[in-house]
Order: sequence, then C-alpha cells, then structure tokens
Amino acid sequence: MNELRLFTTIRCDPALLKAPDQQFVDLGWNQNPSPFYMLDFHRDRMLNGAIHWGWDAAVRTLEGDGGLKTLETFLQKNMPEVADTPYRAKVLIDKDGVLSVIKGPTAQVNLNNLFPYHLPVPSDHDVKGSSEGNVPERNFEFEILVDRHTTAKSEFTHFKTTHRPMYEEARERVGLLNYTDKKEVLLVNSEDGSVMEGSITTPHFWRNGRWVTPPIPKNYDISQGSGGNYGTSRRWALERGLVVEEIIHVDSLVDGEEIWISNGLKGFVHGKVKLI
Repeated sequence: MNELRLFTTIRCDPALLKAPDQQFVDLGWNQNPSPFYMLDFHRDRMLNGAIHWGWDAAVRTLEGDGGLKTLETFLQKNMPEVADTPYRAKVLIDKDGVLSVIKGPTAQVNLNNLFPYHLPVPSDHDVKGSSEGNVPERNFEFEILVDRHTTAKSEFTHFKTTHRPMYEEARERVGLLNYTDKKEVLLVNSEDGSVMEGSITTPHFWRNGRWVTPPIPKNYDISQGSGGNYGTSRRWALERGLVVEEIIHVDSLVDGEEIWISNGLKGFVHGKVKLI
C-alpha cells in the first residue's frame, strides 16, 4: 500500500456566496457567505480519521477553530479560480499534517440540490405540498447499480482514505470506469447483505413513508452500523431531519425505485435503481 492519506472532496463555488440572501436557512457553515461547501464537516471527518490513526501532527493541523481556519486559508490560496467557476478540491492530509490538493472544474449545481429543505417523495407517492420550499430537482439523472459481490466493512470504508480498492473493484464489476458517467454502484455488506453506501456517494431510500440511509456510527466501531463512510452530506441530512437511519437489505431493492444519492461535491442527486 502506498503511504496512506486521508482526503475529502470539497465543492468550491461562487454561487454558494448567494445562498444566505436567497431565503436558504439553517445552512451551517455556509450561513455566513463562503464559497466552500460544508467546509466544517469536511474538516471534521478528516480530523476524526487523524485521531483514529493517532496522527498527532495531522490532528494539530486540523483541530479547533485554528484548524478550520488553516483549511479555509489553504483553499483560498490554492483555489484562485473559484471567483469565476465552480471547482472541486480533493484535499489530502498525511500523517505529518501536510495538506495538498488536486483540483479541477466541476458542473454547475442548483442551490436547491445543495441545501434542500426536504427530499421530495417518489413520483408515485407524490402528495400536495411535497415539492414546496427549497427542494432539489427530481430528474432521474443517475442510474444506481448494485455490486454483484459483497464488501467487508473496515476502517477503510468508515474513513475516507487513499486506500480504495474495494470501491474501484465494485465500479469495475459493473463497468463504471469514468467518474463523469451519471451512474453509481452500491456496495453490499458481506456480513448481512445490507447496503453499505455508494462508491462515491451516500444513498437515501424511501421506506415506510420516509427517506432512510444506512446506519453508521459517528465514532468507528466495526460491530456497529452497515460499514459505510461517515459522509458530509449524510451528516447534514440527518442533523436536519431529511432522513433517518435504517438498515436496507439489498433484497429489498426494487428495479426502477427512486433514490437520492449525495456527497460533498454534488449535493443531493436524484436517480433510480437498476437491477442487473
């Protein structure tokens, strides 16, 4: 294994500066204008990983108000293009606390998909009022596939690190070789056949009249949860009551069912399950 690093991928978008003035509320970090999407949540999950592995230098870089300011300043210095166009910033940190970034352009996203008031119910359950407020666009944009193999949960599925063979292999098995494709694959827990997560997203399923997402403990515990990543958009949705935690067995998935997936780059994206 190459030297392990923790990473997170952050949306850097000038459109985020307008969110507080456009009737968006409860924005967390972005309530005070910032071009960096959920920056504090991104910092928190890297910090949790550094604490887990005992990377004292990385903890010192990231912890407290000073650590959050360090990360913000690092992005401001390394993302000058953010004044003109949305960018993705893959921010990495090593055990010595050294930050680095890989950057590139990313697609425009509707602010409603970044800060939804709620997730609209599936089309065949639609009721009056379900599309009121700041809700994300529902357009079946992504095709959600299911891995034919299972994956063992571990610290490498709980924390986001550069050790990612389980995700790459899952993508390869269903033919996903390009990250620009509007497709995603769900990983399946080898212990109980439950959905863990997507290869680059958190999935949200409609069950018993509400949106649910696989359970993941805040602090790593291999005996708890479905084994997925403690992601940023997932945390945002849970803290605001858009979703609740529930085990989702892969056998319960229905071909064509509507689903929401989310991450800290694209926000909340609509799609449908395709069973192969």
